[in-house]
Amino acid sequence: MNLKTMLGLGAAAAVSAAGWAAMAEDMPPCENCANEMTIVSWGGAYQESQRKAYVEPYKALNPGVNVIWDESSAEAVAKMRAMAEAGNITWDVVDVVASDAIRLCDEGLAMPIDPDTQLAPAPDGTPASVDFGDLLVTECFIPQIVYSTAVGYRTDMVSEPPTSICAIFDLEKYPGKRALEKRPIGNLEWALYCDGVAKEDIYDVLETEEGQARAFAKLDTIKDHVIWWTAGAETPQLLADGEVVMGSTYNGRLFALIAEQKQPVGMLWDMQVFDLDGWVIPAGLPEDRKNRALHFVRFATDTQRLADQAKYIAYGPARKSSAPLVGKHAELGIDMAPHMPTNPDNAKNTLLYNYEWWADYRDDLDAKFQAWLSQ
Repeated sequence: MNLKTMLGLGAAAAVSAAGWAAMAEDMPPCENCANEMTIVSWGGAYQESQRKAYVEPYKALNPGVNVIWDESSAEAVAKMRAMAEAGNITWDVVDVVASDAIRLCDEGLAMPIDPDTQLAPAPDGTPASVDFGDLLVTECFIPQIVYSTAVGYRTDMVSEPPTSICAIFDLEKYPGKRALEKRPIGNLEWALYCDGVAKEDIYDVLETEEGQARAFAKLDTIKDHVIWWTAGAETPQLLADGEVVMGSTYNGRLFALIAEQKQPVGMLWDMQVFDLDGWVIPAGLPEDRKNRALHFVRFATDTQRLADQAKYIAYGPARKSSAPLVGKHAELGIDMAPHMPTNPDNAKNTLLYNYEWWADYRDDLDAKFQAWLSQ
């Protein structure tokens, strides 16, 4: 998959005012549908953007539907495995990263989707399969956004702004605590890159026992200076409190910290890790709940809704036809394009997160990472 395709920067579909009106009017009522739906997401600014862009408009068009939020997306795979084993599926629509969607689909825990019959076409009639393109990484996954894990730093705690991701490992020039996610993804890639491995060779090296040992050895050099986070809101809070000098988190969280909260924080975009996020529907739902879930995701992933989410958070929409509709922040009035991870100024040196590779190696490296943490 090339970068241009990955970021959905292809030619966009033309959109007319009449087209938008038709889309809203053509949304059929939900037949034989449950009146309650549990949506699983990540909490924080991202979930709030979903509420504003998708859920509130959907509820306005479908009065009487009760939406329950669950902020367990980080544990989605384990919890869906447990639900399936217990024969008690309590979730209806689940927001997951692409590699987790691949695992859930491979294990039969997520429902296959036919994009051209179950998802909305672009306003000009372009089928959803074409509009989403290569971002449809598995038959169970409905993409929403391209986002990245990037690094924020306290502008008042550094002698000069860092320009390289390897500042994380430079304790002499940038003393103080760092915040890193409590998982191997991203951290192992950054460790190898900053240990001299060429970007294009990272996953080949990481496949080997020697490469994994090399990555953990590099992380050993800063282990005592790391605060490990599990929720995306933690690093912004640690930065706001001055508890860390720098830390990784989702770029949308850092946007909220910088643009909305006006904290003395800067963005380090170097080697930001691109990833995809989207919906899956658990397999085995009762018919009425499945119908409601499908009705919702068709609406929530149409061209306008994906563009609308970018009014509230700095993530790039997954549809090509949504890209030209990204405008200003709904409340701040600032142009959102410069804050997108896909902006050319921000994407000069990026790491395309290899979700297929991680789908194969995740369980093994999760175990090794937890063992390393406990040493």
